[in-house]
Amino acid sequence: MVDPKISVVIPYRNRLDNLRIALAALADQTLDAGEFEVVVGVLELDDEYLALCREYADRLTLVSVLASRPWQVGYARNLAIRQAAGDVLVLMDVDMALPSWCLENLYDQHFAYGQQVCVVGQMIDYDNNTGDVVEVEVKPYEHYRKVLDDLGAGDPVQADPRLAARHVIPWSFAWTALVALPRVLVTRHDLLFDPGFHGYGVEDLEWAYRVCRTATPIVMGRDFLGIHLPHVRSVAANRRTETANYRYFLRKWPGTDVELAGALGDFEANEAYLDFRREVARAAGAGASLAVVRGTVAGEHRLVVGVTVDARSRWDDPTVAALLGRDAAVEVLPIAGVMLPYDDDSVRHCTVLPPALRLTAAYRDRVLAEARRVSATPLSLPEG
Repeated sequence: MVDPKISVVIPYRNRLDNLRIALAALADQTLDAGEFEVVVGVLELDDEYLALCREYADRLTLVSVLASRPWQVGYARNLAIRQAAGDVLVLMDVDMALPSWCLENLYDQHFAYGQQVCVVGQMIDYDNNTGDVVEVEVKPYEHYRKVLDDLGAGDPVQADPRLAARHVIPWSFAWTALVALPRVLVTRHDLLFDPGFHGYGVEDLEWAYRVCRTATPIVMGRDFLGIHLPHVRSVAANRRTETANYRYFLRKWPGTDVELAGALGDFEANEAYLDFRREVARAAGAGASLAVVRGTVAGEHRLVVGVTVDARSRWDDPTVAALLGRDAAVEVLPIAGVMLPYDDDSVRHCTVLPPALRLTAAYRDRVLAEARRVSATPLSLPEG
């Protein structure tokens, strides 16, 4: 049996209204039904889900991988990815509906010649999580089918604000609500999702960060798009887990790109990143950069922010040795401190050195706020 061209990978739990529309749109694809499969990672055992799958048994090659366990989107995606057989993986959230020409167009324009690229799709009608949704009007697929048909009938669609944004940190816009890449990249580089992320957000950005580390281009697909379907959500609840997940991301991959995206958000970080790097270089001095150093002294964590280090993360500052002791166990993170990957009050004492205070006010204020957040005692600052 020949492997399909595309595997559409969907993580799922308790979104039956969304899934019904997503499957209807996939069943309407112009790409021959034998040339793609739909693989769903399902974290529940539910008769209604199985009944919906039966409705599409003769229209889609539909593979379900089921596990009864708490919801975790990365785990659900991994279940499906491991069973996918297509040359190209289309990672799609259950709240997306694709126009009928989407998969055929995606393959022909981006992957037909074996291109090694990660293509990010436009999300139409996505408001970037700016407001709570407490009730949803369930509209039939026919409503969305007309909207989707209209998208292909007019001028090229440029509705996603990421198209107009400055792209300097490419992984920061790779939201896996809709993204495609060759399966061989995933298997060769073990590009599964990290199960250390919990709740809403960031697991996709960390995954995209690792895609970038393979030297794979991440590009926006102007002709690869879908409509975002409404569902209930709490912005406050999402923000809580998003913040915790960004700290986990930064701890795993410390760097100025990750800390700035976590501190400012994706759009703002892309606008500010080059300026931020210049600011860090100016504050650190010629040939140096900034770091934070955490040491354990007499069983207590101490943190020093604004340490100047060389390219090998070495410092030559007697102040740091005096604060931590020459024999202390230390970790050095190559970040300026506008975001710190530590919990509130998790270090006993924090010192901010002059180089961090040489940053311009907007960045300096964030450094001080983060230092105060993680320190259980008042900060130590240079006199004057």
